[in-house]
Amino acid sequence: MMRALGYPRHISMENFRSPNFGLVSEVLLWLVKRYEPQTDIPSDVETEQDRVFFIKAIAQFMATKAHIKLNTKKLYQADGYAVKELLKITSVLYNAMKTKGMEDSKIGEEDISKFKFDLSSKIADLKAARQLASEITSKGASLYDLLGKEVELRELRTEAIARPLEINETEKVMRIAIKDILVQVQKTKDLLNNVASDEANLEAKIDKRKLELERNRKRLQTLQSVRPAFMDEYEKTEDELQKQYDIYLEKFRNLAYLEQQLEDHHRMEQERFEEAENTLRLMQNKLKEEEKRLLKSRSRPGVPEAALSDKPAWSLSPSERPSTGKSPVGWLHPALPWTSTLRPFSVILLYSSELRL
Repeated sequence: MMRALGYPRHISMENFRSPNFGLVSEVLLWLVKRYEPQTDIPSDVETEQDRVFFIKAIAQFMATKAHIKLNTKKLYQADGYAVKELLKITSVLYNAMKTKGMEDSKIGEEDISKFKFDLSSKIADLKAARQLASEITSKGASLYDLLGKEVELRELRTEAIARPLEINETEKVMRIAIKDILVQVQKTKDLLNNVASDEANLEAKIDKRKLELERNRKRLQTLQSVRPAFMDEYEKTEDELQKQYDIYLEKFRNLAYLEQQLEDHHRMEQERFEEAENTLRLMQNKLKEEEKRLLKSRSRPGVPEAALSDKPAWSLSPSERPSTGKSPVGWLHPALPWTSTLRPFSVILLYSSELRL
């Protein structure tokens, strides 16, 4: 049908599988132009408001001019449902073309252009006829309503016609109307005068404010250029405060440093004390091992009496010490570890003196 009407593009149902508002708006505008070439409908459809306005304008135009009711919601969807609404307009134009005797659906470009011309002229005549028909209908309805009121208005009309026209009363009414108009004119003039006076007052206030602003600016500049009397004392106090602050910072840093040193000293003392305790514990363990070994050596056969006696070997008198005949220190038995016995006691004495200190 669109090809028969002369639409330049090929349209398929595949174009409406998804919403295609651009194509729908183009087809609608083309159909409206075909229906009435002089119509003025905005073709801007960039924003949502423009699209809504475009659809409403098309629906209103077709409803008032062609008496075709369109579903704006389906047109705005721009999918397969919009095709049904487009068919309403297309079928009207297609049927009008068929009534003219266009039997051949495939005509040349010259015949199409001629058909366009004839169709547009006939559409203009159809539009004028439909407009006249609508006006006749509205006028007939209003006339029917007025004729229904004729019974009531007849008596009033008769009384108004039969009543004689009094010049004095008419003049009185005219004078009253003239007075009212003059009062209104005077009120308007007063308002205009008030506006002029208000404008003058406002201008005077503005000038006054400008003068005050200028004086305040000059005073500000004067105050900024004059040095206050207390500024010297303020600067001196500020310098003293800065010095006191520097002293405070120095003392605070020193105090923090001394506290850190004291904490380090306490920690070192604590570590030394723990180390001494660990050393004493080790010495005690070594002494216990030496005692156990001495006890084991006493229980062996062939051990000297000095080794089996309760007194240590270094505490015996020379007469009591056994003689080997080899050296002055030969009285010490090799099995008696006198060096390992004396050294732990010296270490114990040394650490006990350090602990007392």
